[in-house]
Amino acid sequence: MRRFEYKWVALIVTTVGSLMVAIDSTIVILALPNMLQDLHSNLVRMTWVIMAYLLVNTVLQLTFGRMADMFGRVKMYNLGFLIFTACSVLCGLAPNDGLLILFRVLQGAGGAMLSANAMAIITEVFPPNERGRAMGYNAVTWGAGSVLGPVLGGLILAGASWRWIFLVNLPIGLIGTAAAYLLLHEVAPNPRRERFDLLGAALFTVGLVTFLMALTGGIGAGWLSPSILTLFAIALISLVAFVVRERRFSVPMLDLKLFDNRIYAYSVAAAALQSLAIFAVNFLLIFYLQGVRAFTPLTAALLILPMPLVSSFIGPLSGGWADRVGGAIPATLGLALQATALVMLTQLTPATPYPVLAIALVLMGLGSGFFWSPNTSTTMSAAPRKQLGVASATLNTMRNVGMVCSFAVALAVAAASMPKDIMNAVFLGTVGHLSPAISDAFTSGMSHAFLASIAICLLAIYFSVVRQGKRPQAEPVPGEASVAQPVGER
Repeated sequence: MRRFEYKWVALIVTTVGSLMVAIDSTIVILALPNMLQDLHSNLVRMTWVIMAYLLVNTVLQLTFGRMADMFGRVKMYNLGFLIFTACSVLCGLAPNDGLLILFRVLQGAGGAMLSANAMAIITEVFPPNERGRAMGYNAVTWGAGSVLGPVLGGLILAGASWRWIFLVNLPIGLIGTAAAYLLLHEVAPNPRRERFDLLGAALFTVGLVTFLMALTGGIGAGWLSPSILTLFAIALISLVAFVVRERRFSVPMLDLKLFDNRIYAYSVAAAALQSLAIFAVNFLLIFYLQGVRAFTPLTAALLILPMPLVSSFIGPLSGGWADRVGGAIPATLGLALQATALVMLTQLTPATPYPVLAIALVLMGLGSGFFWSPNTSTTMSAAPRKQLGVASATLNTMRNVGMVCSFAVALAVAAASMPKDIMNAVFLGTVGHLSPAISDAFTSGMSHAFLASIAICLLAIYFSVVRQGKRPQAEPVPGEASVAQPVGER
């Protein structure tokens, strides 16, 4: 294989891995009722089938990013592919809910190894003038995967057992694992074996897990309940201790100096806020279509397709645009389009014609396509080469935190407008058509959730606009000089 072709091989392999991780974060949502009955479980434990994966994938991003910078990004990525595939099979064969949750935890760990290193590998092998387009092909999988997950889940459930939601990963995972081991290789010198900040990793994990548990648990238990206040206190203490530890440790897991770079810091903030504003929209719309409009799970999932299809088409194009004019302009345009779509969604009623919803979905897909690849390219280009793993993992961590918190915020806002038991049933897809009164209450709660998303999206626009400061350059990237030239470009 000629050396200049390696960058495209790396892009294909990492994109396959990223898509698998993104899809598995949401593919099980429509299968929860089937799992509950088949495994003789209960609602609370089944919810953790989703939460365990997202939480572990989030809290281990920085740990695996740091380890990759120490021991090799490709080695960590290859191991992640193997663990993710093996645990997908174990999830599909799980005989009870306890083992299913355990295997989802391990699957999330494998997914964290993949996602923490995919962007770092791409950044390392592509030159700056091609990086935006490459990021477009890879980053679009995250937005598309979060919507395609329920769609694929609905398709599988229409003709097979819920176990095939996990088992379908086996053939793709085997091909991806083999490709990763045979085709990927390190392009930089062997990294130094530096000390790993085990205490820092533990403090970060405890702080983030307890914070997310408090956010999700507060909806049912009450925000002022002793258990929730205790979780918030543990989270606060752990995260403050983590920051103090990282400032004093000679080789920190998270180098806070990364955020001294205005472009990197503000780009990460924009990514986290965009996830916080948008991620729960997919769930809200799916449950609106099922509970209010009485569509089947499969039909509801298919009606959401305009969003991922448009996003998948626009992502690579916006990446190429970002290579020419910089990432700030297309990323900000994307956020503005998504804010416009959210305004339209606030006007949904139980009788809104589908073409109106379809227009909003197209705008949402356009916004996602314009935002993710340019913003990701800008973020990673601003990071120094020796810290690409940590920089990539930090971006993914903040994005995942936004995703999980988005779900919690949406439920908290919607809960104020509808009975708790009905809300839980609708959000898990276990009820059919709602009565007119409940439909109106749910739609009202959903509209309030979209209003909150608009406010968050406007804040993301602010960070996207001001990240460049007063400098006139289209894409100033202070860390660019330290980014290695890709194989075949030297």
